[in-house]
Amino acid sequence: MPLIPRLLTIALLAAPALVQAQAEDTAPSGLSLELNAVQDVAGACRFTFVAQNNTGANIDNAVFETVIFDTSGAVVRLALFDFRELPEGRPRVRQFDVPGMTCETIAQTLINGTNTCVVDGANSNTCSDGLTLSSRITMKLLG
Repeated sequence: MPLIPRLLTIALLAAPALVQAQAEDTAPSGLSLELNAVQDVAGACRFTFVAQNNTGANIDNAVFETVIFDTSGAVVRLALFDFRELPEGRPRVRQFDVPGMTCETIAQTLINGTNTCVVDGANSNTCSDGLTLSSRITMKLLG
């Protein structure tokens, strides 16, 4: 086989591995929480989050202090959202119902801080170090 076709074949065979390696290098590190959806359910506003743990460690338990603001900007509720265990490198969907509220009365949500973060059986800063927040919907997620 001539040299040029041989090099082209090698390059084509190596390309998928190179693309995968580059994708892994650009994956964000830390913990990310995305507010994915809200829905009115039986007298409550249901929040749906997608959590992605790229911290390098399994999180045994993550609980965040959450503040909910109405459309006028007033604080209407403080709550603890227990995301439970978050395995490293795997997305998890978590839902939380906030009773006595409709979603249309809520303008934004604030992750006020980490209440609990347990990694390898001990308290850790892993949940707050490099925490990134985003919202897929019009309701803002602040932090």
